[in-house]
Amino acid sequence: MSLRVGLTGGLACGKSTVANMFAALGANVIQADPIAHELMRPGQPVYEEVVKRFGREIVEPDGAINRSKLAELVFAGGRVQELNKIVHPAVIQRQEQWMAEISERDPKIIAIVEAALIFEAGVSRRFDKLVVVTCNSALKKARFANRVLSPAEREDPQKLAAAHAEAERRIKMQWPDSEKSAAAHYVIDNSGTLEQTEAQVRDVFAKLKAEAEVSRVSV
Repeated sequence: MSLRVGLTGGLACGKSTVANMFAALGANVIQADPIAHELMRPGQPVYEEVVKRFGREIVEPDGAINRSKLAELVFAGGRVQELNKIVHPAVIQRQEQWMAEISERDPKIIAIVEAALIFEAGVSRRFDKLVVVTCNSALKKARFANRVLSPAEREDPQKLAAAHAEAERRIKMQWPDSEKSAAAHYVIDNSGTLEQTEAQVRDVFAKLKAEAEVSRVSV
């Protein structure tokens, strides 16, 4: 079997950035967000259930789900678990199918699944190795604000404070970084420069390659 690696981390820690670095080094990477986007397209069972539960107000004129409206409704109403119960099983099934296909191709391949809620969803045992991306709290809030606010909005103290408060609320709904790091095989601190993060990714990837080779010999 290929080496099954779970890549996760807290809000705005840079999981996707790290995932792309692993992909550039030769790892096979699949990301949970694009899968979820695909599953929530019109005509998909997940789409139908989400609209049924959360209402037509989240649907755009073209039929697509407005993810910003959905997120606002979910987080403001404390309905994160309700949404996760709809989306997670289908996402996990798709990830499992992908990892099985990877394993059939070559047992020494490294298959990395990047997902935000590996621990929270209770699926950490599906992986051979777990990599956690961390960064400090101030950076999380700043990166989240940069993601959701326009440059002009970032100059508005009230909007910036509201974005930071929303980031804090979402952070509290996830496992603390300290707990994730304690349960991980490898931790990558993305608080510094991209070069510093890349150096850590290269080091972890070399170790994963060695693990994959051992797995291949053991098969």
